[in-house]
Amino acid sequence: MEKITERFIRYAKIDTQSNEKSTTCPSTNKQFNLAKQLKEELEQMGINKNELDENSYLYATIPSNVNFKVPAIGFIAHLDTSPDMPADNVKPIIVKNYSGKEIILNLEKNIVLSPSEFPELLNYVNQDLVVTDGNTLLGADDKAGISAIMQMAQYISENPEFKHGPIKIAFTPDEEIGRGANLFNVKKFGADFAYTIDGGAIGELEYENFNAAHAKISIVGKNVHPGEAKNKMVNAILILNRVIGALPVEETPRYTEGYQGFYHVLHASGNVEGSEAELLIRDHDTDKFNEKKERLKQVVNALNQEYGNNYITLEIEDQYFNMKKMIEPYYHIVETAKEAMEQLGIVPNIKPIRGGTDGARLSYMGLPTPNIFSGGHNFHSRYEFVPVQSMEKASETMLKIVTLYVQKNEPAQ
Repeated sequence: MEKITERFIRYAKIDTQSNEKSTTCPSTNKQFNLAKQLKEELEQMGINKNELDENSYLYATIPSNVNFKVPAIGFIAHLDTSPDMPADNVKPIIVKNYSGKEIILNLEKNIVLSPSEFPELLNYVNQDLVVTDGNTLLGADDKAGISAIMQMAQYISENPEFKHGPIKIAFTPDEEIGRGANLFNVKKFGADFAYTIDGGAIGELEYENFNAAHAKISIVGKNVHPGEAKNKMVNAILILNRVIGALPVEETPRYTEGYQGFYHVLHASGNVEGSEAELLIRDHDTDKFNEKKERLKQVVNALNQEYGNNYITLEIEDQYFNMKKMIEPYYHIVETAKEAMEQLGIVPNIKPIRGGTDGARLSYMGLPTPNIFSGGHNFHSRYEFVPVQSMEKASETMLKIVTLYVQKNEPAQ
């Protein structure tokens, strides 16, 4: 069986970066390059019940090999990588038997992966790491997840004595730009429940995520000569500063963790006559989430009243919601994943996702889908790395989940 390191490096070298400005699905045709390769590899394994659709969603089924009913379990990962960093000409580097010292990624540019800045590195001393050359992201988000799923599939294909119920596999486009579930066909997929293999460090298990909204602030100002501006000029930049300044600084990403929500100023630009900003609003708690949206509305309304005109326009669009309430009725999914990890000697780390996942949207579409670790760290950056042993454990965790559901449903002798 191909080593997971070799598999991951092959996938990482394929540029699949999505594009948030595109209106097509997939947002970039190059995502098909990886999807087609995965389809071919599945067929080489004998997994011929698969379909790649016109939007780059790849669905596959491994039929049950037991004669009793077992739930159909889905495993999902996304094809695309983030637009936040260059993703072409990715050159993964293997660091064998990591020593615990700093890793020079790029000597010429003095780019260093150091445990003084990234202390989690010290958790992987004596393990093998895959890192970047300092010029691009690595793509472990989510090619580590894809690699783990494909490794699981290959193990099953090469070990016909391994007992399993129906296994559903899906690889999706455009997760990084929030569209991964847009055209996902839950009925075609055919799983009773699923797991996204899209988490970070080994042991992560997540069934809670942010409620999320996107806010756009647009301000129309009025420009006159500054020497004659008294009671005439309306400076859109200053008004925008006041809007942003009215939000609590302690509720920004720099000062929040765990279950704490935030406002995140994503973009701001403008001049005297016009300015605009985009903000992300996040909170795990639905009431606090709604309070954050309401606070922003109140700030805008108050400033419009002060200036005596509706110079400020605010648009807020909900993006996704906390999947917790959709998964809790099926909590056995979380409990079984936790049990699988414990049986493999992995310490489960059940924690809220400080972000979103395709699983959140899918859970509201009728497919309960918590998230499992893929092993990577520092996603979307040149400092991204993934321990090889963590990817291997992600694959083993999926196999163990499959085994546990067979054991839980096997008729008594």
